[in-house]
Amino acid sequence: MKGRMITGKGKIVIDTDVIAKYAGSSAVECFGIVGMASVNVKDGLWNLLRIDNINHGVEVTIADNRLEIHMHIIVAFGVSIKAVAANLISNVKYRVEEFTGMEVSDIIVSVEGVRVTD
Repeated sequence: MKGRMITGKGKIVIDTDVIAKYAGSSAVECFGIVGMASVNVKDGLWNLLRIDNINHGVEVTIADNRLEIHMHIIVAFGVSIKAVAANLISNVKYRVEEFTGMEVSDIIVSVEGVRVTD
C-alpha cells in the first residue's frame, strides 16, 4: 500500500519503501543506535544491516492515511535502552511527519541486539 495525499495542486503518492529508508536513516543518526537489524529467517538470527539496506530493518504500514512504523534496532552496549528508544521515537516521528506530510500514529521499537562499539 502507498501513502496518498491530495493537495490543492494534485495528488502525491509515496511508496512505503521510501518511508522505510527515510525512517531507518533518521534512526541511525540517533545516539546509542549502532544500526538497523534484519532477520535471517532460516536461522532466526538478527544481522546488522549496511547503510544501503537500511530499509530492511523497518516495516511501514499505512491505514487511514496514517503511518505505523516498526523498527528493529541494535543498540550500543552501556546505554539506557529506555532513553535511546524514547529519543528514537521522537526523532523518527518528527522527521517522517515533516518528510511525508502524513501523521505517524505509532512507532514500535524492537531491540534485537546489543553491540560493543569502538
